[in-house]
Formats: sequence, C-alpha cells, structure tokens
Amino acid sequence: MSAREMEERPRSVYWVLVFGLCSFSISPILVRFASEAPGLTIAVWRTTIAAVLLLPVALVRSRDELRELNRRDLLLISVAGVLLGIHFVTWIESLYHTTVASASVLVTTAPIFLAILGYVFLDERLSRRVTSAILLAVAGAVLIGLGDASGESARAPLLGNSLALTASLVFSIYLLVGRVVRQKTSWVAYVFPLYAVAGLTALIAAIALDTPLLGFSPSFYLLCLAMAVGPQLFGHGSFNYAIRYMPAAMLGLLSLIEPVAASILAFVLFDEVPGALAISGMVVVLCAIAFAIRARRRDRAAIPAVD
Repeated sequence: MSAREMEERPRSVYWVLVFGLCSFSISPILVRFASEAPGLTIAVWRTTIAAVLLLPVALVRSRDELRELNRRDLLLISVAGVLLGIHFVTWIESLYHTTVASASVLVTTAPIFLAILGYVFLDERLSRRVTSAILLAVAGAVLIGLGDASGESARAPLLGNSLALTASLVFSIYLLVGRVVRQKTSWVAYVFPLYAVAGLTALIAAIALDTPLLGFSPSFYLLCLAMAVGPQLFGHGSFNYAIRYMPAAMLGLLSLIEPVAASILAFVLFDEVPGALAISGMVVVLCAIAFAIRARRRDRAAIPAVD
C-alpha cells in the first residue's frame, strides 16, 4: 500500500473495525444464550433475518446491478451462498459440543486452509515458512483436542472441534469463490443474494432434518435478530469496508482478537475454563495463523514485478 493511500485512509475505519471485532466476539456468546433451540434453527433465522434486513437496501441501491448479474456470477454467488450456509450450520452446531474457546480458535484456521487450497487448486507454491506454520497449526489443533477430551467443559469435544474445523474449511472455499465475484460487484449486490442463498440452504437442511423453527420464546428470536445485525451485518460488513483501506494480511491478524475476546466472555459468563493443554494448543494455533499470514505476505512481496 502506497504512502498516499495510507494518508487517504479515513479515521473512521478504525472505529468500524473495533465495532466489527466486538460484534464477531459476541457471536458464540449469543449462540449459547439461544441454545434452547437446535443450532440449525439458529442458523436459519440468523441468515434469513440478515437477508430480509438487506432487502430494502438492495432494492434501493443495487436493483439495476442485481438485474445485470450474468449467469456465471449468479452461479458463483449461489455456490458461495451454499458454502456460507454450511459454514454457519457447522460453526453454530460446534458450540453445542465443545467449548467457546476451542470452537472460536479452530474456526479462525481459515488462513491455513487457504494456503493449502491455493497450493492444491491454484498451483501456489508453499514456502518453508508457510509449511512450518501449517504443521504448527495441526500440532496446536491436536493439543486442543487432547485437552478438551480430558476436560469437563465440553460434552462431545471431538465432534464439536471437527465441526469447527469443517466450518473453517468451508469458509475458506467460500472466500475463494466469492473473491471472484467481488472484483466487479458492489458489497450490497453481492451480500444480499449471498445471504439469501445461505438462508435458503440452512432452511432446506432444517426441513430435511425435521428441525423445528417455531414455538420458541420471544427472547430466542430477539437473540437471532441480534446475531443477524451484529456478527453478520456489522461484523462481516466492517471487514468488507476496511479491506478497501487496509491489507488483507492485517485484517487476518486483527481477526485473531475474536477468539481471545470470546474466550474471556465465555469464562466470565459461563465459567468455561479450558484445560492447560487446550489453552497451550490455542496459543500454538493462533501463533501459527499469525506466522502463516506474515509468511504469505513476505512471499508475495518477494515475487519480482513483471513489466
């Protein structure tokens, strides 16, 4: 990023990011408070409400742009929406089986999966630094699994941790697909149909599994509204706003604040105290992710420009 671009960065971007990170951090806490309903029920209402809230904005600001989306863009948005729906379903369900700390840390492993996917599908070379970070993250995930298995905070830690890792993997693929569309599509024109498809995906899964959607307390639906407005619209929205002014690597590092804050809130509100082994694994994973992001940034900077 050039010095001129840095100077043009508005001060508001920092406050937007602070608000967005806070919104992300409360997501697992809100899910826990809404646990009177199945995780799939929460995923349906969260994504559907977010899409409904964006509908009037999309109709006013992006109606023409939505009409001009070609078949390829619609297909890519649909694929990204299905993946995002699966991400929300697996991520929310993971919180029913493992600790908030473990689920929050494991779901942030997206940079690791992105490095692997880039190597497999985009023929991107993995440097020794990135490879070392991946191995370190795997070791940290193993420590988290061993620590949770010997603890009492989680009911089914192996299932919960596996769901969190699946959510991270699916989210990584969703980012790769969505990145293609976002190159020429505004935020609203992309996010509105994306959330609509994600909500439809969760709804189809709920119907197929005969998951109840109605009959819960009013507080449950208010919590789903809070999840849609906070973590989904403001949380994701803040990063989409900041990416115009800040490097993606920096945003990736800032996102590591989320599992730390979520873990502290879980300790205060639910007395969730991960074991020493699990905490060690979390620290290892977070360090591995930070190292991987930094290493990939250095590797790209080292590639000579082609005239």
